[in-house]
This record gives sequence, structure tokens and C-alpha cells, in this order.
Amino acid sequence: MSAVEVSPRIRKTPLHAAHLQLGAKMVDFNGWEMPVEYSGIIAEHLAVRTQVGVFDVSHMGDIRLWGPEALRAVQRITMNDAATLKMGQAQYSAMLYPQGTFVDDVIVHRLGEQDYLLVINAGTREKDFNWVHDNTAEFDCQIENLSDNFTQIAIQGPNSRVLVEKLTTSDLSSLKYYWCRKILFCGLDDILLARTGYSGEDGFEIYVPSDPETSARVWGEVLEAGKEFGALACGLGARNTLRLEAKLPLYGHEISDTINVWEAGLDRFCKLEKPEFIGKEALLAARSTGLRRTLVGAEMIERGIARDGYKVLDPHAQEIGYVTSGSYAPFLKKNIALAYVPLEFSPVGSDLRIEVRGLGIKARTVPTPFYRRPKLALSGNR
Repeated sequence: MSAVEVSPRIRKTPLHAAHLQLGAKMVDFNGWEMPVEYSGIIAEHLAVRTQVGVFDVSHMGDIRLWGPEALRAVQRITMNDAATLKMGQAQYSAMLYPQGTFVDDVIVHRLGEQDYLLVINAGTREKDFNWVHDNTAEFDCQIENLSDNFTQIAIQGPNSRVLVEKLTTSDLSSLKYYWCRKILFCGLDDILLARTGYSGEDGFEIYVPSDPETSARVWGEVLEAGKEFGALACGLGARNTLRLEAKLPLYGHEISDTINVWEAGLDRFCKLEKPEFIGKEALLAARSTGLRRTLVGAEMIERGIARDGYKVLDPHAQEIGYVTSGSYAPFLKKNIALAYVPLEFSPVGSDLRIEVRGLGIKARTVPTPFYRRPKLALSGNR
């Protein structure tokens, strides 16, 4: 399939030419021309769940903070407790506005004694960097936007470790989920490898130099080495259905500047015992007043696919909420959705209707995540 027409101002990752050579269908995603699929969303989704998939996620942003007060700066702008991180450990967190809603969700990596890397979302790159810069000015630390320095390749699925180990001399058996280290990879020294991802599976994210020649070589070597493990190049379509099955939030959908931490159900990552962080006072006040809405998982009972923004109705066809994300779930073979509804409709088994093309299609709340890989605690960042 050929690329679609895009704006001349749209951005491209260093792997853009490689995607076109593979026949990827390209789309405009938050100002980036990105592959949405290669061999098909369902095939790519199932490859990640059962074998291994390879994604270009170079559109994601990277902010480094280092210096004598880097930890204090990170603690101020994120809701999780970065003081608990050991060297080489990572954590899921979020940056909040003073009202307790989301600037963005992030993954914080501790690279050194006072050296932290924040991985941020593609569509919020500039906003996030400005937020970090403006809210850490009082601290003795350096802030650097490294977003264009890396080609970020995600290798996800049950065969991800054997694939990565084929391209390095490092033994990764001791590298736990949400830890990172520098390794020799595809002949390149000091490549950051993190055991993280956005698929609900075990996996790794690799940060290589962003020059197109090096990036294309590494991408090609990963796919070639992965052939014996069933590896497929995967696009944003499968990335979205994978994260939805695993209930991993997406900025602008499950989290935004109008949704607070309690509503999103991300309180386990919010450490109110920290002395201070932006948004703490508002979250304490919101907790004392109680929730009026919450995020739930829903399964379609009747035929129909819920889409982002569709209205959620009660059994009497009164509008009560909205769908944040919805799709056919390829591995589960069901139509599923995430939605915000009033608390009284949140218990598992509650009957709902979702308006699909003017019809109130029956749905029911179900436990989440819809899919969980056994013995793996999941966290999210897109």
C-alpha cells in the first residue's frame, strides 16, 4: 500500500524510508507521518501476543534532567516517587497541572546518581518540555530535550528477549521489567535498552543514534534476526489495539487536562506521601469530595464497535458518559471499549448502551484489564 497525501510540514522519523520500502500504509499521527500497518493490524497484533513485533516509536519524546538537584526537580513535576528508583530502574508516572489533571503520562528512568530520562508522548513534546523547563527553574540541574537524538525501536512479545539477545552479547535474563541498562547492540556501544513497552507483553525499547543510515541498519538487522522467531514489523494500528486490550492509557483519550488521577484509576502510581508535587493539593481535595465519574471497561453484547467519542447511555437511553477508546480486540475476539461513566454504572456487570450510528447498542461493564499477560504487572505510556 502506498503512502497517503500529507502536509509538507509533517515530521518524519529516521526510519521513514524503511517503512515505505516495506510497503507500509502511512498516516498523519500528531503531526508525524507514521506507519499504521504493514501486513494488517490483526496479523501484527497477533504476532505481538504470540511471537514478537517490532515498532518504530521514534516519535516519542525524551527529556533528560541531570545535576545536583535533578531528583528534586523530577519529584516536583511527577506524581510517583522517583526517590525509590535504584540505578537503572524505571517507573510509570505522570506530570500534573495544579488542578490534578494530566500534562502527560511519562516513564522516568534513573540513568545515574542525579541523572534522569523522561520519555513523553509524541503529541505533547513541545508542551511537555516547556512545562518541565518552567517548573524546574529553581533547581540546580540541567534540562535537555533529546527527542530528536534517538531512533526508538520497540520489540514486543513472548519472543522479544531471544530476539534482542541474538543481537547483543549481554545476558538479559537478569534485566527485570521496568529496568534499563547500556549494552552493545548491533555492533553499537552504549545503547540504552529498557525492558518496557506499550503492548501488555514482555518487551524492550532500544534507543539508537538517530541518523537515518544507522537507524535503517539496526531496523533491518532486527527484522532479519527476528524472522526465525516470527517477527513482524508493526504499525500504530496494532499498537493501539494492543494497549487497549491491556488497558494502557492514551493521552487525549483516557487521560487529559480535564481528567484527574482518581477518575483515570491511576492512583496506585500517585504517591501522596511525597512532601510536595504539582497537583497534590488539588488531588487531596478531590479525594475528600469523592468521585462522580470513573473509567470502566465495557464489552459489546450486541453487534457493533464502539469508537472514541461515542455516547454512553443508560438502559433507558439517557446519555451518561462517553467512550475514550474502542475497537475490535483481535486476540480476545470481542468488541471492547473504555469509557467514563458515573460511579453508579461502574460495578462489573452493569448494563449500558453505546450509541453506534444512532442506535443504542447493548454493552456491559467487565473487569479490566481485558487482557493481562500472566505473572507480569503492567504499566502504561504511550
